Amino acid sequence: MHFYANPARFLRIARWLTLPLLAGGLAIVAAALGWGLLAVPPDRLMGETVRILFVHVPAAWLGMGGWMTIAIASLVELVWRHPLAGIAARAAAVPGATFAAVCLVTGSIWGRPTWGAWWVWDGRLTSMLVLLFLYLGYLALAGAIARDGASGRILAIYGLVGAVNVPIINRSVVWWNSLHQPPSITLGQSSIDGVFLGPLLLATLGFSLLFGGVVLARMRTLLADAQAEARLRRRSSAAPGFGAEFG
Repeated sequence: MHFYANPARFLRIARWLTLPLLAGGLAIVAAALGWGLLAVPPDRLMGETVRILFVHVPAAWLGMGGWMTIAIASLVELVWRHPLAGIAARAAAVPGATFAAVCLVTGSIWGRPTWGAWWVWDGRLTSMLVLLFLYLGYLALAGAIARDGASGRILAIYGLVGAVNVPIINRSVVWWNSLHQPPSITLGQSSIDGVFLGPLLLATLGFSLLFGGVVLARMRTLLADAQAEARLRRRSSAAPGFGAEFG
C-alpha cells in the first residue's frame, strides 16, 4: 500500500491505466447493452421493462460501491495518513453520486409500470435517496474545505459515518416489508435467469471499469490542481508583493 502512496509513482501508473479503463469500459458497456436490449427476450411477467435491469442494477451497486471507496480511503487517510487517500475519496464522490442518481431515476422509470407510481417511500428507495444526499453533502463539504483550507479530517470522518447507510440499503428489503423485490444475487447463488444474468454481469463489469477510469482521471486532475496551487504559493512567498497583487 505504501508503494502506491507516492504521488509521482501513482501518476506514472494512472497515466497508462486511465485510457484503457475508460475505453474498455465503454466497449463492454456497449456490448452488454446491445446484448441486453436486442438479444434478450422480454420477461414473462415484466415484459420489455426488464431491460432497465442492465443499467439499474449496476448503477445501484456502484452507487454503494462508490461510498465504500470513500469510506475505505477515509479510514486510510485517518489511520495511515496516506497522501493519496483523501484525493481518492474525493475523486470517487462524483462518479458515485452519478451512479446513485442513475439508480434512482431508472428505478422510478421501472417502478411506474410495475408499482403504478413513480415513487414510493419504500425502505430501499428512501435509503438510496439518503445516499444521494450524503454524496451531495460530501461534495459541498469538500468544496468548502478546499476553499477555506480547513483540515481534511472532517471530510474523512463524514465519509466513515456515511458508510453506515450502505448496509441499510443492502438489507432494507430483508428488514422491512418492501415493495422492492428481495435480493436477486447473494453469495454463491442467483435467482436471476441465466439469459438475463449474462448481460447483467457484463454490464456491471463495463460500468465498473468506467467508474475506475473516471476515478483515476479525477485523481490526476486533483493532484495537478494541488501541485499548481503549491507552485503558486511558493512563488507568492518568494516574490514580495505577488500575493498582495493577486489577493
